Amino acid sequence: MAKILIVDESPTDRALIRETLESGGHQIASANDGSEALGAIERERPDLVLLDVVMPGENGFKVCRRLKKKMSGLRVVLVTSKDGESDKFWGMKQGADGYVTKPFEANELLQTVRQFV
Repeated sequence: MAKILIVDESPTDRALIRETLESGGHQIASANDGSEALGAIERERPDLVLLDVVMPGENGFKVCRRLKKKMSGLRVVLVTSKDGESDKFWGMKQGADGYVTKPFEANELLQTVRQFV
């Protein structure tokens, strides 16, 4: 299946997303924040990045914009508790390909991933 990079400062959220995606047959890499994510895309060459918005340092909106500039064609889905329409609009304007709000159902996340890999 696909190689997916999970970027989230919460070890609990990373573990939950990892478990969900591994059950779907995907290969997983992870990063704690945006600066780690920028290095990880160089090493891992993921097919998809699942990126939290609320993180220490640069927020996920800024990181999304930087990831898309750094690796053209990279697919990024924001996975976040920010559920306002303006948040979703802003995330898509920054280059996100998709948007999933926390908490999410495992099938919702798997279905979203299938759209992009």
